[in-house]
Amino acid sequence: MKPFRLALFALLSPIAAQAQQMLTLEDAIQQGITKQYSIQISRQRERIAANENSLGNAGFLPTVTGSASKNYTISGLDQSFFGGLRPPLVQSGVNSNSGNTGVAMAWTLYDGQGMFVLRDRFKELQNLGAKQTESNIENLIALISTTYYDIIRQNLRVNNFKKGLEISNDRLKLAKDRYEVGQGSKVDYYSAQVDYNEDKALLIAQEQSYTNTKIGFNTLLVKEYKADFQIVNNIDLLPKLTLNELKMSALSQNPTLIGAILSKKISDLDTKNLQSQQKPQIDLLAGYNLNTVANGAGFGVEKGSSNVFNYGLRATINIFDGYNQKRRIQNAKINAEIAALQVEDLKNALLSTLEKTYVTYENSMNLIQLETENYTIAKQNIDIAFDRFKVGIATSYELREVQRNAVAAETRLIEAKFAAKAAEIELIRLSGNLL
Repeated sequence: MKPFRLALFALLSPIAAQAQQMLTLEDAIQQGITKQYSIQISRQRERIAANENSLGNAGFLPTVTGSASKNYTISGLDQSFFGGLRPPLVQSGVNSNSGNTGVAMAWTLYDGQGMFVLRDRFKELQNLGAKQTESNIENLIALISTTYYDIIRQNLRVNNFKKGLEISNDRLKLAKDRYEVGQGSKVDYYSAQVDYNEDKALLIAQEQSYTNTKIGFNTLLVKEYKADFQIVNNIDLLPKLTLNELKMSALSQNPTLIGAILSKKISDLDTKNLQSQQKPQIDLLAGYNLNTVANGAGFGVEKGSSNVFNYGLRATINIFDGYNQKRRIQNAKINAEIAALQVEDLKNALLSTLEKTYVTYENSMNLIQLETENYTIAKQNIDIAFDRFKVGIATSYELREVQRNAVAAETRLIEAKFAAKAAEIELIRLSGNLL
């Protein structure tokens, strides 16, 4: 049996190692970007915008159309002629046919620079699609990162409640032993039991929250909902961020703001495109046609063909259309003004959000320092209180209060670290530096 056990252990070891494989934040982000449906949709829309950005779509290239037709007729004839020049013609089932084949070309030589404006517009639309994809990726990275550290937070809280439950369990055993030997009261024993049950209920609720957070995280990564993974239980923070640097970076790199600026450029190009339509348009026209005929009637042309090549210029201009073109230009200018106002509004909101998030970030950093000191003191205090309780100097109530303070102090420290990390991620996202 022993060799079999060793062989089985050798087979199961890789499986166990895989089950306990650590999931880093970088790996999680890569999986999310690769699999998330919203990112795939954004990239497909970006491809459409790239396809639209072509010389043909802007009007630089000629349009060439071909046509071909063939007509057949079956007719009957009953004809007489003046002067008896020829005998009457009476026929039935006369077969005749005719055909036409042609090619036509139209090439716009000048349209008031409209084609150049359209080319620039399609280029900006492609840039806008890329920025929208970038913005969606950054939002996803921020969400994955925040959820990743939320899992760490939830797990740290689970471990914190477990430590509190261990203290309650030790207290319950000690209270039970004292009660059974007649050195403790039944009230202390029951109080210890109630407190133990309360701490156990808190632990169960926290474990449920931890599990649900992991399920939500797997959903973000488009993985099996209950797929298990391990992560390092450490909320690490970057060096202190500077507000002025964040603001400068946000105004130059924030993809949402850049997208609004690109939308403003597109609105300006729409105005120029409409203005170009007030100028004449000159087209080069050319065509070739081949006509054939086969006549079975017995008079006129029996068989024949003709070909025609034509070319020329066509100039068109809108002289008057009830002021509709003027109205469209005015509305386009108004839309451009609205787009400019939206850019300024977005700048204002972006800087305001940065300010508020930075206040949260600074307060959380200060709370980390404060709660670290409180937690250090609370840990020392609980050791002292438990030793005093074991020798009968401290009461159950005093030990319980010290225990609650220790659990609460560590919980506040965990929450402060997570709040600082979440604010840090949001500041980096707003500044456009997540990518």
